[in-house]
Amino acid sequence: MTRNLIAILRGVTPGEAVPICEALVHAGITKIEVPLNSPEPLTSIEAMVSAFGNDALIGAGTVLTEKAVADVSGIGGRLIVSPNIDPEVVAATLSQGLESWPGVLTPTECFAAIKAGATGLKVFPAFKLGVDGLGALRAVIPNDVPMYMVGGVGPDGFAEWKRAGANGFGIGSALYKPGRSVGDISAIAADMVASYDAAFS
Repeated sequence: MTRNLIAILRGVTPGEAVPICEALVHAGITKIEVPLNSPEPLTSIEAMVSAFGNDALIGAGTVLTEKAVADVSGIGGRLIVSPNIDPEVVAATLSQGLESWPGVLTPTECFAAIKAGATGLKVFPAFKLGVDGLGALRAVIPNDVPMYMVGGVGPDGFAEWKRAGANGFGIGSALYKPGRSVGDISAIAADMVASYDAAFS
């Protein structure tokens, strides 16, 4: 089962990337991004792709330039996530055959991302929009456009966000933060998967 959960490993190091990736995949989270402002992010991404590229959709977050897209594509990454909507970055991503998830918050940004051809919308920071705000956006955003909530969301709110029209979530510090053990990450991931399955079943 593929779940619409993206693990955001901001600050992960190459030495821990593969064990953490293994724990996430085993728990059932198979979409994983390493933000490019992490230590040696391309090294981590390449290692995870080598180990689990057939089992997970792995790529980069905080992608701001066309060059960064090319760098990620060159090491086998297939997921490009940004905090903003830049049509040139989206176009570069699509030209490489990768998934494009630009960050949006307003209706103007949402429709700019849709026009650019984004795979889906990363609503960020979701806590600023709120559940009611998402419901208002969903009244005008086409139903076939996936919307993932990122920023201040957690398993306690999965069901409520889903009712408002969310299709998935990006989870950062609630799942991973530097110094957290692989065992703790594994346990947290399992709980998140259980909450997701309960909300979306």
